[in-house]
Amino acid sequence: MEGRQVDEVIASIFHTVLFHRSCGKFTYNSEESYSIRTVSYVDVDCDFIDFTYVCCDSEALASRIKREISDFSELLRGAAPSTASPHGSISLEFFQKRRARWPFQPECVPWEVWTVCCELVDRSLPGEHESVVEMLQDKIVFITEIINRHEYVPKMPSRSDVDLIFDTSYSDIQPYLFKIHKSLAGAPSTSVGNTVRKLIRDTLAL
Repeated sequence: MEGRQVDEVIASIFHTVLFHRSCGKFTYNSEESYSIRTVSYVDVDCDFIDFTYVCCDSEALASRIKREISDFSELLRGAAPSTASPHGSISLEFFQKRRARWPFQPECVPWEVWTVCCELVDRSLPGEHESVVEMLQDKIVFITEIINRHEYVPKMPSRSDVDLIFDTSYSDIQPYLFKIHKSLAGAPSTSVGNTVRKLIRDTLAL
């Protein structure tokens, strides 16, 4: 993709995944009984690619994702003058926490990782824009087809455990806990280590 397209391509993929990996805010009536608000959404039109994607309607979540992607995009484009074909990867990693005995911190156990591998091309090459759009369409369809299969996701928590599964810091949405990892080496982050118990092993190579 072209350098100017990096942010939008990654955002369209990450927001598609997060739309399926977020819930509305929980309201607990008791330790085990709760109700869930609906998740509002908006359509986002891209500026540098002919593409529209669905995004959770949460300014705070969108701001965090934009900041993380912008950091990666700047690193990738900054490598362009010294590298013939700059490439790198950025991963969206979902995890849950496991309580540990004092004084140790809770263990973070990843349960799903999505990795996007990016390579910059010369904007003067003919047909690159159409190629990026077609590839992106395929990836979005791929995500929506497999993400609702019978795969492992953490079970819905009780009130005392909700912060071990979900990020409750947002006022309008409740995504599963996640981290974003970046690398200019083109290889997925090694942070997952040996703690993975169940992992969707699909790499979105762009």
